[in-house]
Amino acid sequence: MTELTRETKETNIICKVDTKGNGTSNINTGVGFFDHMLEALSKHSGIDIELSCKGDLHIDAHHTVEDCGIVLGKALKSEIFPIKNVERYGNATVVMDEAATTCALDLSNRPYLVYEVNVSGKVGDFDVELVEEFFHALSGNAGLTVHIIQDRGRNKHHILEASFKAFAVALRRAMTKNDNLGIPSTKGVL
Repeated sequence: MTELTRETKETNIICKVDTKGNGTSNINTGVGFFDHMLEALSKHSGIDIELSCKGDLHIDAHHTVEDCGIVLGKALKSEIFPIKNVERYGNATVVMDEAATTCALDLSNRPYLVYEVNVSGKVGDFDVELVEEFFHALSGNAGLTVHIIQDRGRNKHHILEASFKAFAVALRRAMTKNDNLGIPSTKGVL
């Protein structure tokens, strides 16, 4: 289990992550839709996540969402690396009613994000553009190459929830134990 804190003038975050968990979560960021997405990420990745954030929500949710991505990314990096005896690559397509989103990722230790999700506006009070900010912060700090691509959909809630769940399932698959692989790289190191 990895425990991290981050305190800035904009946010105060306490985070615990256990990649060997069973997908239980205790999330409280003050941003309801975001909490719902992080709970889905925890459940479908099998990663236990405890996350508390007190942010400057009187401004908006940007700092809260981005900083949570930073902290979760750093915690994941601490849990995942150095990698050995895991699949390394994972992918998943998740459907939610009319929506489908695909995520492919690599535990590469080379951060990169491709985010092709065509939504704008809000879900409730939540600015949907913040999802890309979250995944950018998470992938950058975790050292993951992540591609999240919207296949179809009209309902913003469904599209974004499918994105979080697809990421979660792809991550779970990439972290699947495989003793035959050793260090899963021709370089011998990641």
